[in-house]
Amino acid sequence: MAATIDAPNIDATHVDAIIAANRFGLGARPGELLRVKSDPRGWLSDQVKGTRAVPEAVARLTPSADVVKKYNAAQDARRDARQEQDSGKRSEAALAQRIVQGVRQVLVPLYLEQVAARYTVAATTDEPLRERLVHFWTNHFAVSADKVAVIGLAGALENEVVRPNIANRFADLLLAVEHHPAMILYLDNQQSSGPNSQLGKLAERRGRIDKEGAQRKVGINENLAREIMELHTLGVNGGYTQSDVTTFAQALTGWSVGGGRGRLAQGDPGKFVFRDLVHEPGEKTILGKRYSEAGEAQAKAVLLDLAKHPATAKFVATKLVRHFVSDDPPAAAVEQIAKVFRDSDGHLPTVHRAVIDLPQAWQAPFVKFKTPHEFVTSAFRSLDFVPQQPNQVAAPFELLGQRPYTPGSPAGWADTSSQWDGADALMKRIEWSTAVGQRIGSRAQPLQLADQSLGNSLSDHTRTAIARAASAAQGLTLLLMSPEFQKR
Repeated sequence: MAATIDAPNIDATHVDAIIAANRFGLGARPGELLRVKSDPRGWLSDQVKGTRAVPEAVARLTPSADVVKKYNAAQDARRDARQEQDSGKRSEAALAQRIVQGVRQVLVPLYLEQVAARYTVAATTDEPLRERLVHFWTNHFAVSADKVAVIGLAGALENEVVRPNIANRFADLLLAVEHHPAMILYLDNQQSSGPNSQLGKLAERRGRIDKEGAQRKVGINENLAREIMELHTLGVNGGYTQSDVTTFAQALTGWSVGGGRGRLAQGDPGKFVFRDLVHEPGEKTILGKRYSEAGEAQAKAVLLDLAKHPATAKFVATKLVRHFVSDDPPAAAVEQIAKVFRDSDGHLPTVHRAVIDLPQAWQAPFVKFKTPHEFVTSAFRSLDFVPQQPNQVAAPFELLGQRPYTPGSPAGWADTSSQWDGADALMKRIEWSTAVGQRIGSRAQPLQLADQSLGNSLSDHTRTAIARAASAAQGLTLLLMSPEFQKR
């Protein structure tokens, strides 16, 4: 039974509807609370069942393979420009400007289209929990568009890998993510090569020399292996050692992106390819288990074992409970979800239903402070409004410090209030809410919007403040900045 809250004439069923729409969903759209009220848990459970067609806004986006082709073409233009500079045809400053402008002109519009599609779907979907889970798993397997090669690929990872796999096993999602060009390029695995591989042996014989006379390194890059263990599966305290990371990185050599030049010209440009030429051969021991598989199959076998490891179950369960229950995840809830994860072989719909069934998730509304992503999305849904231009969709997230698809590190965006509730952050929320009020306030009825978004959960104090506002614009600003709207 959900706890009562400070509001008049509210029943437990209505409280559950508010929690379902705001904590599990992305914020209530007009009429959503009334639709949800009769069976909040059933409404949520239906959303995690089965597969769905790709949303129209997403289906129109440029596929990742084509994005990589465009990026490669921009890189070719960069090489041509450098040749012109070397020959004295262009100054270094002109060269730098041409390179930056060329890459941005190609990739930034693709990025903005992905952002616009993401929030158009989020603002209009009738299955907001499903969309929240897409966002959750995208953040779990974070890549950042801060890296040039990933500018046009971060949204593609979400749409091509996360979206279709949230109805599958965790192992399926894990394998799909690690094969995607966005993850490989973000963590530089295409640059990793075994010292005993064919290329490594060739480089050793030739003693590859660069222009400065220093020997070029052909060796292991541990980025992908480390982040898979630390952030995607076991967790930082998951029981692995540095030796496990190094050996796993050796197993992952050859996991790359198609295209390239010379000896590395292999596979379809922009798609996953396994390059046996750079794979470190031989049996490998990771977490005490020997892997004798050859080629791509070796790292795949490791990934499948990591996916079902007990430490992975606990790590994933902790993140889910933190997201849906509390910044400080209750140990009993974490163990309950971890057990479901283990018993179901990581079947994500089963795990997601178990999260819905957690009693701790229904004890009280307004526990989790919204991230900028959640705050703006819930405002879009409440107002039934999304800006038309892609750059306008991205603008509020930039202002509030959570630019889409740019978490800044492979750890993803923080999911606790201490990262988002500082004084400067709140001032920026006020600034944006005021601008929204001025733009839309004349067409809005703030109290009606409050009832549609938060029902009777609105406190008497907040309701009175909105009612006494000097204008509709001010009333809308007060609603968006109310304690009830700022939390979920």
